[in-house]
Amino acid sequence: MITLDGKRIASAIKSAIKSELEGLPESKRPGLGTILVGDDPASHTYVAGKHRDCAEVGIRSLRVELPASASDREIHAAIDSFNRDPHCTGFIVQLPIPGRESITFLEAIDPEKDCDGLNPINLGHLLLDEHGIYPCTPLAILTLLRSYEIELEGVSVAILGRGITVGRPLAMLLSSHHVNASVSIVHSKTIDPERIIRQADVVIAAVGKKWFLTPSMIKPGATVVDVGLTRVDGKLFGDVDPAVAEVAGALSPVPGGVGPMTRAMLLDNIMQIHRRKMKR
Repeated sequence: MITLDGKRIASAIKSAIKSELEGLPESKRPGLGTILVGDDPASHTYVAGKHRDCAEVGIRSLRVELPASASDREIHAAIDSFNRDPHCTGFIVQLPIPGRESITFLEAIDPEKDCDGLNPINLGHLLLDEHGIYPCTPLAILTLLRSYEIELEGVSVAILGRGITVGRPLAMLLSSHHVNASVSIVHSKTIDPERIIRQADVVIAAVGKKWFLTPSMIKPGATVVDVGLTRVDGKLFGDVDPAVAEVAGALSPVPGGVGPMTRAMLLDNIMQIHRRKMKR
């Protein structure tokens, strides 16, 4: 079985970015902004990791942290501040935002600074097969699969989950004209989901349930990508039962698979925005 080692591929991406930025004065380096609302430990861990990555490659960090009690007006003010800040190349609003729907905040992000690729305009570029900034986790999955030369054109892909950060944009990306996979989305209302999963050549699990995908649910030799994370008693678990390794032809580990690749794609998106800005 092939282990889809996201750490290794992410390290190579970060090394290339670091080399590109070496020698640039501070004023010419891109800056990544983050807006974090609330006290969720996982969100704080994710954001801290993103800023460590920035320090590693030479991207400047800009941070705004707000309490869970922050008003919508305060969150929008933070977004507006980054939209106007010339030192901020791009930024993210860390999701989820406690007690709120995310869409109004994602809509408020300047599409040209939306390094998470979740503003409706950037999602529209993805839908229309146009070049643009795409969501980080779908990009991470595609980049990881291509790095290991996993065939996708014409291949049956089952995506488990239909969230806005992974499932739905991933379905658009993999079914686009430059990938050409045949995609099925499996969700809570799908009739006979195990039949669809067992027929798939590639299974991507993004449901957020510990060990949801078991060996009996996949066909021998299938490629399996574990995206979902669940914290149980302080420990992180993926969506895929470890025993799936006995059946799969390729499997991404948790941790060390999609997670580091997602952070690397955030840096790559920042660099795309930075290069575009430098050409103007």
